Amino acid sequence: MSDTIFLGGGGEHYARAQGLLLRYANRHGLIAGATGTGKTVTLQILAEGFSQAGVPVFLSDVKGDLAGLALAGSTGFKLHEAFTKRAVTIGFTDYSYAAFPVTFWDLFGEQGHPVRTTVAEMGPLLLARLLDLSEAQEGVLNIAFRLSDDEGLPLLDLKDLRALLVWVGENAPDLSLRYGHISAASIGAIQRQLLVLENQGGTHLFGEPALELSDLMRSTPEGQGRINILAADQLMQSPKLYATFLLWLLSELFEELPEVGDPDKPRLVFFFDEAHLLFDDAPKALIDKVEQVARLIRSKGVGVYFITQNPADVPEDILGQLGNRVQHALRAFTARDKQALRRAAQTYRDNPRFDTEEAIREVGVGEAVTSMLESKGAPGVVERTLIRPPSSQLGPITASERKAVIDSSPILGKYEEIHDRESAFETLKARAENAAKEAAAAEAEEERAKEEEREYRSGRRYSGKDVPRSSSRTSRESSRSKSFGGALADAVVKELKGTTGRRIVRGILGGLFKGR
Repeated sequence: MSDTIFLGGGGEHYARAQGLLLRYANRHGLIAGATGTGKTVTLQILAEGFSQAGVPVFLSDVKGDLAGLALAGSTGFKLHEAFTKRAVTIGFTDYSYAAFPVTFWDLFGEQGHPVRTTVAEMGPLLLARLLDLSEAQEGVLNIAFRLSDDEGLPLLDLKDLRALLVWVGENAPDLSLRYGHISAASIGAIQRQLLVLENQGGTHLFGEPALELSDLMRSTPEGQGRINILAADQLMQSPKLYATFLLWLLSELFEELPEVGDPDKPRLVFFFDEAHLLFDDAPKALIDKVEQVARLIRSKGVGVYFITQNPADVPEDILGQLGNRVQHALRAFTARDKQALRRAAQTYRDNPRFDTEEAIREVGVGEAVTSMLESKGAPGVVERTLIRPPSSQLGPITASERKAVIDSSPILGKYEEIHDRESAFETLKARAENAAKEAAAAEAEEERAKEEEREYRSGRRYSGKDVPRSSSRTSRESSRSKSFGGALADAVVKELKGTTGRRIVRGILGGLFKGR
């Protein structure tokens, strides 16, 4: 097996063959360029190369074009002749068409296996980013997560979080003394943002069975790495949901995978398409988190490749960690564009044979300037490169072809059915129902006691003698007090001692879960 992924090469006006060394592939990379310059094809051939080398890949298919990786290219394709000619030009002597092992995923479960996580695994930091919460609202969300742990209330899906927030609001006076101020306005704002998230399809993301990372790191019996493709064309309508999900996945890989040092090849390669969505309006704390993950995850054997239109979309501290680069053409029509082009050119190691800035502006579709890490991890000089043609089908596949791939998947049936086990929603619902029942029983007991009192007074008035009180009255009063004291948390016991209080419990807590 070769230790290099062949990217392309040259002809009369281009450089020697360019390749990505597998032992440096976990030092991350960048694929940049204006729309229509060939970024998707570059991503496709890199995915093919990693798969052939036995490295699993995860990528998102924003436009539906990358699904073609599952099928071999065809001689009947309109670009067949151009592809064959380019293969000869760049010295790609063993070029042939081939299909690759693909696993389709879809947040909505329509174009691939459903992919989910739990609210607890997402965590308050990423969830606050997803909901676009203020600092005060994020503080309340952190309190809810803390209470989830303290009270044994698992947060699996959005209805769990909604129920817990209602419980927090009802017990806010007592909880504020322990955890800090909890305002009804903050809880209301979080609930409204959860509603927006649900309308954007966020409900599909949270639940069980949650994604197991091992299913993203599979290989075929023949030794090829599986290419995991997330259908993102519909997901891109909710860009913040898309970016947060991919960041969560990257964080999970960072947290769960063991250290492997510098392996001969990556354990997994992660492509982050439309990377600017991750950084647009992101708070500094989140960018710092991404920088930390990018810096340290290479030791877990994971390579991260950002795909974006302009290198300026990626923060400078993160850009400096992206050693392997493929830069397609950048357009420079305005002063701002020219400045961005100049900055992009300055990030490459100069080649005395040509001007880097001019080359980035002039390369055509399917061409790029490239710089790959070389011996000892040093960046190579920038080179003009003709990108090799893909072996798999270029472009989308039909619905029936996609279904055939899904039906032959080794994980078919594992994630399709939702498991709704007991969690915060069910626990709080049971508490509310028990509280309502005990409140009703206490109210009935009080009515019986009053009736006995009336009978006692009536009997004494007509006979003139004392009528023995029921011997069970005192014990009933005692048992009523005891059962009542255990009905609810201490914070609401005072509210339940009167008839009005008990009716409030049935009306609010009972109605909370009505119709669920």
